[in-house]
Amino acid sequence: MAETLEFKELDNVVVRFSGDSGDGMQLAGNIFSTVSATVGNSISTFPDYPADIRAPQGSLTGVSGFQVHIGADVVYTPGDQCDVLVAMNAAALKTQYRYAKPGATIIIDTDSFGQTDLDKAQFKTTDYLGEMGIDPDRVIACPITTMVKDALADSGMDNKAMLKCRNMFALGLVCWLFSRDLNLVANFLREKFAKKPAIAEANIKVIQVGYDYGHNTHSSAANVYRIESKHKVPGRYMDITGNKATAYGFIAAAEKAGLKLYLGSYPITPATDVLHELSKHKSLGVTTVQCEDEIAGCASSLGAAFGGALAVTSTSGPGICLKSEAMNLAVIMELPLVVLDVQRGGPATGLPTKSEQTDLLQVLFGRNGESPMPVIAALSPVDCFDAAYDAAKMALEHMTPVVLLTDAFIANGSGAFKLPDLDKMAPINPPYVPEELKGTWTPYMRAENGTRYWAVPGREGFQHILGGLEKDDKTGAISTAPENHDLMTRKRQAKIDNIEVPDLQVVGDADDADLLIVGFGSTYGHLHAAMDEMRKQGKKVALAQFRYINPLPKNTAEVLKKYKKVVVAEQNMGQLAAYLRMKVDGFVPAQFNQVKGQPFVVNELVEAFNALIK
Repeated sequence: MAETLEFKELDNVVVRFSGDSGDGMQLAGNIFSTVSATVGNSISTFPDYPADIRAPQGSLTGVSGFQVHIGADVVYTPGDQCDVLVAMNAAALKTQYRYAKPGATIIIDTDSFGQTDLDKAQFKTTDYLGEMGIDPDRVIACPITTMVKDALADSGMDNKAMLKCRNMFALGLVCWLFSRDLNLVANFLREKFAKKPAIAEANIKVIQVGYDYGHNTHSSAANVYRIESKHKVPGRYMDITGNKATAYGFIAAAEKAGLKLYLGSYPITPATDVLHELSKHKSLGVTTVQCEDEIAGCASSLGAAFGGALAVTSTSGPGICLKSEAMNLAVIMELPLVVLDVQRGGPATGLPTKSEQTDLLQVLFGRNGESPMPVIAALSPVDCFDAAYDAAKMALEHMTPVVLLTDAFIANGSGAFKLPDLDKMAPINPPYVPEELKGTWTPYMRAENGTRYWAVPGREGFQHILGGLEKDDKTGAISTAPENHDLMTRKRQAKIDNIEVPDLQVVGDADDADLLIVGFGSTYGHLHAAMDEMRKQGKKVALAQFRYINPLPKNTAEVLKKYKKVVVAEQNMGQLAAYLRMKVDGFVPAQFNQVKGQPFVVNELVEAFNALIK
């Protein structure tokens, strides 16, 4: 009689795939997360790329990781540490074991732990498990390379091509551990490699071999785990990265506004994927231009805005430095422009593949003169869609450049995205100059809310010139009059101040918290998870996460002054805290600041926050 396996129900699990940057860990992780999202699990992912373009094979600096947190209920973070670690070589085990929980299952390819591999990874002995203090009973050690070559021996593939399939063996073994349907995996691969069916079938065969290895050897002590979804909401879902969600949000906004979408951009990590994604959608009226530099990317987008398009320019922190003059031009010309800043580690070239929140003060104040500009910060990979839509709506309806802040963590991370109904999304109504003003209209004539009318070129009777020199409020002609400059400065500021944004929401123990946690943008998941953990411990804690930073929600001062203790947590040296102190009289919060290029660790947050309320 065949042995009956025990299926254990789990609420959540964290899996981390790691190996050389050419080992396909990102693809394996993406497939596993996509399959998990397809069956209704909540997911949060964290791709951790090496900074080297292509580090030497087997080197410590060339390890690429992909972590995914899968939950039956809502998960807010990719997890502090993993339950399962896949280490495809010695360097991966050496560098990634620090992210494994005590008692985690470790999957290794024993074929990649030869003497040369151990030397590159700076192991001192051949007993690498003992050297790292790893219990061998927790290790699934299998000759992955050998088994993959044996499986594909009759495929006609060369050795290099066969080795590229090693990641699929590991994926198959992980699918066995968590009872994933291989048909879903096969469908994904056949779609991805539709033009290379032989490659798809080879990968599918290797996945089955990995799955069978787990089944035949009863890996993980004959236990197979299931994560059932607790709160399924009907609808069509997809696993989506923050960058792709951002691109889709811009497309949706252009469709809703009835406009063409233009992106002027220059490639820069980690924002380039937005350019890549939008370039695929010419059929939807999208025009993308890869310009010669960052300045041209922003200036060409400004020209598109003058011409009547939804104009976007995308970059990261170094590009914001270069675009600042053209962004300023958008301010004084009062044209709609969305500036996407996918933040990364700085200063200078800094940490191109890592994540920080260090551009906040730059996008608020990093321009000459009084140059007010709305700033929105997306909260998660999925929220990037809504944040992009909202930024476009704000720019178009208020005739202003708007900065949308994301960062490498949420741009490259992913979540389960429920496809929206475009008909139910908020309308977008640009302030086109009314036809009845023909003959009396001037370029800086404004609607009742202070927004400059938009006269799209081609309308008879509305020809006009805009530029970077100050203009007369009444005639639109160049003016150096002191009183006029003061008036125009105040009108530009008032236009931004009058933009209506939703109130700041407080979650958790909103009425009687002993501590209010405050953050902005992508730290939402980690701060929420820290709050949840503290509340489980019996502490009274609340969270207020800023999505709208300029203008601030009207109830900001009321919320921040309501609580005895407030801590502002951010991945910089205190930029949001400084801004809030400037905006709210008498506000002096505690601060939690880290600038590691890595997401917050929930356990560290809990320890630090608990120390504030002892």
